[in-house]
Amino acid sequence: QIAARILRVGVITSMLRIYAAVCCREIGKRFASSISGDHGLPKNLLIPSNLIELPHTKRPPPVGSELPVLRRSEVEIPAHLRPVRTWLGSLRGPEDDQLGLAELHPDVFAVPPRVDILHEVEVWQRNFKRISHAKVKSRAEVSGGGRKPWKQKGSGRARQGSIRSPLWRGGGIAHGPRGPTSYYYMLPMKVRVLALKVALSAKLAQDYLHVVDSLEMPAPDSQYLLDLARYRNWGDSVLIVDVKEDLPGNILKATADLKTVNVIPVIGLNVHSMLKHETLVLTLDAVNFLEKKLLWHDCRFSPLYSFKLPYSDFPL
Repeated sequence: QIAARILRVGVITSMLRIYAAVCCREIGKRFASSISGDHGLPKNLLIPSNLIELPHTKRPPPVGSELPVLRRSEVEIPAHLRPVRTWLGSLRGPEDDQLGLAELHPDVFAVPPRVDILHEVEVWQRNFKRISHAKVKSRAEVSGGGRKPWKQKGSGRARQGSIRSPLWRGGGIAHGPRGPTSYYYMLPMKVRVLALKVALSAKLAQDYLHVVDSLEMPAPDSQYLLDLARYRNWGDSVLIVDVKEDLPGNILKATADLKTVNVIPVIGLNVHSMLKHETLVLTLDAVNFLEKKLLWHDCRFSPLYSFKLPYSDFPL
Protein backbone atom coordinates (compact mmCIF):
# COMPACT_ATOMS: atom_id res chain seq x y z
CA GLN A 1 0.00 0.00 0.00
CA ILE A 2 2.83 2.41 0.79
CA ALA A 3 4.43 1.75 -2.59
CA ALA A 4 1.09 2.33 -4.32
CA ARG A 5 0.63 5.62 -2.52
CA ILE A 6 4.15 6.76 -3.44
CA LEU A 7 3.52 5.80 -7.07
CA ARG A 8 0.21 7.67 -7.04
CA VAL A 9 1.84 10.80 -5.58
CA GLY A 10 4.59 10.63 -8.21
CA VAL A 11 2.07 10.33 -11.03
CA ILE A 12 0.04 13.26 -9.71
CA THR A 13 3.20 15.37 -9.32
CA SER A 14 4.34 14.65 -12.88
CA MET A 15 0.87 15.47 -14.23
CA LEU A 16 0.89 18.78 -12.35
CA ARG A 17 4.31 19.60 -13.78
CA ILE A 18 3.16 18.83 -17.32
CA TYR A 19 0.00 20.89 -16.84
CA ALA A 20 1.97 23.85 -15.48
CA ALA A 21 4.46 23.67 -18.35
CA VAL A 22 1.68 23.55 -20.94
CA CYS A 23 -0.20 26.44 -19.33
CA CYS A 24 2.91 28.60 -19.10
CA ARG A 25 3.74 27.79 -22.70
CA GLU A 26 0.25 28.77 -23.83
CA ILE A 27 0.48 32.02 -21.88
CA GLY A 28 3.85 32.72 -23.47
CA LYS A 29 2.48 31.99 -26.94
CA ARG A 30 -0.51 34.23 -26.31
CA PHE A 31 1.72 37.08 -25.10
CA ALA A 32 4.06 36.64 -28.05
CA SER A 33 1.15 36.63 -30.47
CA SER A 34 -0.10 39.86 -28.91
CA ILE A 35 3.26 41.45 -29.64
CA SER A 36 3.63 40.06 -33.14
CA GLY A 37 0.07 40.97 -34.11
CA ASP A 38 -1.30 37.45 -34.69
CA HIS A 39 -4.63 38.39 -33.10
CA GLY A 40 -3.90 36.54 -29.86
CA LEU A 41 -5.55 39.33 -27.86
CA PRO A 42 -8.25 41.87 -28.63
CA LYS A 43 -7.09 45.01 -30.39
CA ASN A 44 -7.61 47.17 -27.33
CA LEU A 45 -5.15 44.97 -25.40
CA LEU A 46 -2.42 44.74 -28.03
CA ILE A 47 0.91 46.36 -27.19
CA PRO A 48 1.72 49.22 -29.60
CA SER A 49 4.49 48.30 -32.00
CA ASN A 50 6.40 51.51 -31.33
CA LEU A 51 6.83 50.47 -27.68
CA ILE A 52 8.25 46.99 -28.28
CA GLU A 53 9.84 47.40 -31.71
CA LEU A 54 13.47 46.39 -31.69
CA PRO A 55 16.18 48.60 -33.26
CA HIS A 56 16.24 48.33 -37.04
CA THR A 57 20.00 48.55 -37.47
CA LYS A 58 22.96 47.03 -35.70
CA ARG A 59 24.10 49.08 -32.74
CA PRO A 60 27.36 50.97 -33.44
CA PRO A 61 30.46 49.62 -31.69
CA PRO A 62 31.75 51.42 -28.61
CA VAL A 63 34.56 53.93 -28.55
CA GLY A 64 37.92 52.28 -29.15
CA SER A 65 36.85 49.85 -31.86
CA GLU A 66 38.86 49.36 -35.03
CA LEU A 67 36.15 50.52 -37.43
CA PRO A 68 37.00 53.76 -39.24
CA VAL A 69 35.48 56.97 -37.93
CA LEU A 70 34.62 59.01 -41.01
CA ARG A 71 33.26 62.00 -39.16
CA ARG A 72 34.22 63.69 -35.89
CA SER A 73 32.53 66.61 -34.20
CA GLU A 74 34.02 69.96 -35.15
CA VAL A 75 32.98 71.38 -31.76
CA GLU A 76 35.18 70.46 -28.82
CA ILE A 77 33.64 67.82 -26.56
CA PRO A 78 34.12 68.22 -22.79
CA ALA A 79 36.53 65.79 -21.15
CA HIS A 80 33.85 64.21 -18.95
CA LEU A 81 31.64 63.32 -21.94
CA ARG A 82 31.99 60.76 -24.69
CA PRO A 83 30.88 61.29 -28.28
CA VAL A 84 27.78 59.53 -29.51
CA ARG A 85 28.41 57.12 -32.36
CA THR A 86 26.12 56.23 -35.21
CA TRP A 87 26.46 54.67 -38.64
CA LEU A 88 27.27 56.81 -41.65
CA GLY A 89 25.44 55.75 -44.79
CA SER A 90 24.73 56.89 -48.31
CA LEU A 91 21.81 57.11 -50.73
CA ARG A 92 23.77 55.65 -53.65
CA GLY A 93 22.71 52.08 -52.95
CA PRO A 94 20.64 49.98 -50.54
CA GLU A 95 23.73 48.25 -49.13
CA ASP A 96 25.56 51.53 -48.40
CA ASP A 97 23.97 52.03 -44.99
CA GLN A 98 27.07 51.27 -42.89
CA LEU A 99 30.04 52.81 -44.67
CA GLY A 100 31.66 53.83 -41.39
CA LEU A 101 31.07 55.59 -38.11
CA ALA A 102 30.14 59.19 -37.36
CA GLU A 103 30.70 60.78 -33.97
CA LEU A 104 28.06 63.24 -32.77
CA HIS A 105 28.25 65.78 -29.97
CA PRO A 106 26.61 64.44 -26.79
CA ASP A 107 25.24 67.87 -25.78
CA VAL A 108 23.06 67.83 -28.91
CA PHE A 109 22.33 64.16 -29.60
CA ALA A 110 22.39 62.69 -26.07
CA VAL A 111 20.18 65.04 -24.07
CA PRO A 112 17.88 63.56 -21.39
CA PRO A 113 14.25 63.27 -22.58
CA ARG A 114 11.89 66.10 -21.69
CA VAL A 115 8.37 65.33 -22.86
CA ASP A 116 7.07 68.50 -21.21
CA ILE A 117 9.41 70.65 -23.31
CA LEU A 118 8.38 68.88 -26.50
CA HIS A 119 4.70 69.36 -25.68
CA GLU A 120 5.19 73.03 -24.84
CA VAL A 121 6.99 73.75 -28.11
CA GLU A 122 4.50 71.68 -30.13
CA VAL A 123 1.57 73.68 -28.73
CA TRP A 124 3.47 76.90 -29.37
CA GLN A 125 4.08 75.95 -33.01
CA ARG A 126 0.42 75.11 -33.54
CA ASN A 127 -0.71 78.43 -32.05
CA PHE A 128 2.06 80.48 -33.67
CA LYS A 129 0.04 81.30 -36.80
CA ARG A 130 -3.43 80.58 -35.44
CA ILE A 131 -6.00 83.35 -35.92
CA SER A 132 -9.62 83.03 -34.84
CA HIS A 133 -12.10 84.95 -36.99
CA ALA A 134 -15.09 84.32 -34.70
CA LYS A 135 -17.10 87.52 -34.20
CA VAL A 136 -20.56 88.23 -32.78
CA LYS A 137 -22.65 91.40 -32.66
CA SER A 138 -22.81 93.50 -29.55
CA ARG A 139 -25.94 95.41 -28.46
CA ALA A 140 -24.67 98.41 -30.42
CA GLU A 141 -24.57 96.43 -33.69
CA VAL A 142 -27.93 94.63 -33.48
CA SER A 143 -30.66 96.27 -35.54
CA GLY A 144 -33.79 97.67 -33.90
CA GLY A 145 -34.44 98.56 -30.29
CA GLY A 146 -34.39 102.31 -30.65
CA ARG A 147 -37.23 102.94 -28.24
CA LYS A 148 -38.04 101.73 -24.78
CA PRO A 149 -40.22 98.56 -24.92
CA TRP A 150 -42.59 99.77 -22.21
CA LYS A 151 -42.71 102.50 -19.65
CA GLN A 152 -40.50 102.38 -16.61
CA LYS A 153 -43.21 101.94 -13.98
CA GLY A 154 -46.75 100.67 -13.71
CA SER A 155 -46.65 97.61 -15.98
CA GLY A 156 -45.62 95.13 -13.30
CA ARG A 157 -42.82 93.80 -15.43
CA ALA A 158 -39.10 94.23 -15.07
CA ARG A 159 -37.76 97.49 -16.41
CA GLN A 160 -36.17 97.31 -19.85
CA GLY A 161 -34.48 99.98 -21.90
CA SER A 162 -34.02 98.25 -25.29
CA ILE A 163 -34.81 94.99 -27.01
CA ARG A 164 -31.17 94.88 -28.10
CA SER A 165 -30.10 94.10 -24.53
CA PRO A 166 -28.20 90.80 -24.01
CA LEU A 167 -31.09 89.73 -21.75
CA TRP A 168 -33.44 89.56 -24.71
CA ARG A 169 -33.72 86.79 -27.27
CA GLY A 170 -32.20 88.10 -30.49
CA GLY A 171 -30.32 90.82 -28.67
CA GLY A 172 -26.60 91.49 -28.62
CA ILE A 173 -24.00 89.17 -27.10
CA ALA A 174 -22.19 90.32 -23.99
CA HIS A 175 -18.43 89.60 -23.81
CA GLY A 176 -18.49 87.54 -27.01
CA PRO A 177 -15.60 86.98 -29.42
CA ARG A 178 -14.70 90.09 -31.35
CA GLY A 179 -12.19 88.51 -33.80
CA PRO A 180 -9.92 88.28 -35.56
CA THR A 181 -7.99 87.10 -32.49
CA SER A 182 -4.32 86.16 -32.67
CA TYR A 183 -2.92 83.42 -30.43
CA TYR A 184 0.67 84.44 -31.09
CA TYR A 185 3.15 84.36 -28.25
CA MET A 186 6.88 83.77 -28.07
CA LEU A 187 8.74 81.13 -26.11
CA PRO A 188 12.21 81.80 -24.71
CA MET A 189 15.05 80.90 -27.01
CA LYS A 190 16.50 78.52 -24.42
CA VAL A 191 13.28 76.47 -24.41
CA ARG A 192 13.14 76.25 -28.20
CA VAL A 193 16.78 75.20 -28.44
CA LEU A 194 16.33 72.57 -25.73
CA ALA A 195 13.30 71.18 -27.56
CA LEU A 196 15.37 70.73 -30.73
CA LYS A 197 18.07 68.92 -28.77
CA VAL A 198 15.54 66.67 -27.04
CA ALA A 199 13.85 65.80 -30.34
CA LEU A 200 17.18 64.97 -32.02
CA SER A 201 18.28 62.88 -29.04
CA ALA A 202 14.98 60.99 -28.93
CA LYS A 203 15.17 60.19 -32.64
CA LEU A 204 18.72 58.89 -32.27
CA ALA A 205 17.88 56.83 -29.17
CA GLN A 206 14.90 55.23 -30.95
CA ASP A 207 17.04 54.41 -34.02
CA TYR A 208 15.04 56.82 -36.16
CA LEU A 209 17.89 59.23 -36.94
CA HIS A 210 20.26 58.37 -39.78
CA VAL A 211 23.27 60.25 -41.11
CA VAL A 212 24.29 60.18 -44.78
CA ASP A 213 27.29 61.72 -46.48
CA SER A 214 25.23 63.54 -49.15
CA LEU A 215 21.95 63.44 -51.03
CA GLU A 216 23.43 62.12 -54.27
CA MET A 217 21.25 59.45 -55.87
CA PRO A 218 21.96 57.31 -58.93
CA ALA A 219 18.67 58.24 -60.65
CA PRO A 220 15.68 60.56 -60.14
CA ASP A 221 13.38 57.63 -59.40
CA SER A 222 10.66 57.82 -56.75
CA GLN A 223 10.34 54.05 -56.58
CA TYR A 224 14.06 53.72 -55.89
CA LEU A 225 13.72 56.05 -52.90
CA LEU A 226 10.69 54.13 -51.59
CA ASP A 227 12.49 50.80 -51.98
CA LEU A 228 15.53 52.24 -50.22
CA ALA A 229 13.40 53.41 -47.29
CA ARG A 230 11.65 50.04 -47.12
CA TYR A 231 14.94 48.11 -47.27
CA ARG A 232 16.44 50.16 -44.44
CA ASN A 233 13.26 50.09 -42.32
CA TRP A 234 12.82 53.86 -42.30
CA GLY A 235 9.11 53.61 -41.59
CA ASP A 236 6.10 55.25 -43.20
CA SER A 237 7.37 58.86 -43.34
CA VAL A 238 10.86 60.27 -43.86
CA LEU A 239 12.19 63.80 -43.37
CA ILE A 240 15.45 64.57 -45.21
CA VAL A 241 17.44 67.61 -44.07
CA ASP A 242 20.37 69.31 -45.80
CA VAL A 243 22.12 72.65 -45.55
CA LYS A 244 22.10 73.55 -49.22
CA GLU A 245 19.07 75.30 -50.63
CA ASP A 246 19.89 74.17 -54.18
CA LEU A 247 19.56 70.44 -53.62
CA PRO A 248 20.60 67.82 -56.20
CA GLY A 249 18.13 67.40 -59.01
CA ASN A 250 17.69 63.67 -58.51
CA ILE A 251 16.48 63.97 -54.92
CA LEU A 252 14.13 66.83 -55.82
CA LYS A 253 12.57 64.92 -58.71
CA ALA A 254 12.31 61.73 -56.67
CA THR A 255 10.46 63.43 -53.80
CA ALA A 256 8.28 65.73 -55.91
CA ASP A 257 5.39 63.24 -56.13
CA LEU A 258 5.86 61.61 -52.71
CA LYS A 259 3.75 62.66 -49.76
CA THR A 260 5.61 60.55 -47.22
CA VAL A 261 9.15 61.72 -48.06
CA ASN A 262 9.90 65.43 -47.62
CA VAL A 263 13.09 67.45 -48.04
CA ILE A 264 13.65 70.70 -46.13
CA PRO A 265 16.66 72.94 -45.44
CA VAL A 266 18.27 72.66 -42.04
CA ILE A 267 17.42 76.27 -41.27
CA GLY A 268 13.73 75.28 -41.25
CA LEU A 269 14.08 72.19 -39.06
CA ASN A 270 11.57 72.31 -36.20
CA VAL A 271 10.10 70.10 -33.50
CA HIS A 272 6.73 69.67 -35.20
CA SER A 273 8.29 68.33 -38.40
CA MET A 274 10.51 65.90 -36.49
CA LEU A 275 7.59 64.56 -34.45
CA LYS A 276 5.34 64.33 -37.50
CA HIS A 277 7.80 62.18 -39.47
CA GLU A 278 8.92 58.79 -38.26
CA THR A 279 12.50 58.87 -39.57
CA LEU A 280 14.93 61.79 -39.74
CA VAL A 281 17.80 61.70 -42.27
CA LEU A 282 20.58 64.26 -41.82
CA THR A 283 23.54 64.98 -44.06
CA LEU A 284 27.00 65.61 -42.64
CA ASP A 285 26.71 69.32 -43.43
CA ALA A 286 23.38 69.46 -41.60
CA VAL A 287 24.90 67.77 -38.54
CA ASN A 288 27.76 70.29 -38.45
CA PHE A 289 25.32 73.18 -38.81
CA LEU A 290 23.07 71.93 -36.02
CA GLU A 291 25.93 71.32 -33.61
CA LYS A 292 27.41 74.78 -34.10
CA LYS A 293 24.11 76.62 -33.93
CA LEU A 294 22.62 74.77 -30.97
CA LEU A 295 25.78 74.64 -28.87
CA TRP A 296 26.32 78.37 -29.33
CA HIS A 297 23.17 79.00 -27.28
CA ASP A 298 24.68 77.22 -24.26
CA CYS A 299 27.21 80.01 -23.82
CA ARG A 300 25.43 82.89 -25.52
CA PHE A 301 25.15 86.35 -24.01
CA SER A 302 22.33 88.87 -24.14
CA PRO A 303 23.03 91.15 -27.10
CA LEU A 304 23.19 94.89 -26.64
CA TYR A 305 21.04 95.25 -29.75
CA SER A 306 18.30 93.09 -31.18
CA PHE A 307 19.09 90.80 -34.07
CA LYS A 308 17.46 92.06 -37.25
CA LEU A 309 18.17 88.83 -39.10
CA PRO A 310 18.33 86.10 -36.43
CA TYR A 311 19.69 83.30 -38.58
CA SER A 312 22.38 85.27 -40.42
CA ASP A 313 23.43 87.35 -37.40
CA PHE A 314 24.08 84.35 -35.16
CA PRO A 315 27.83 83.64 -34.97
CA LEU A 316 28.95 80.24 -36.17
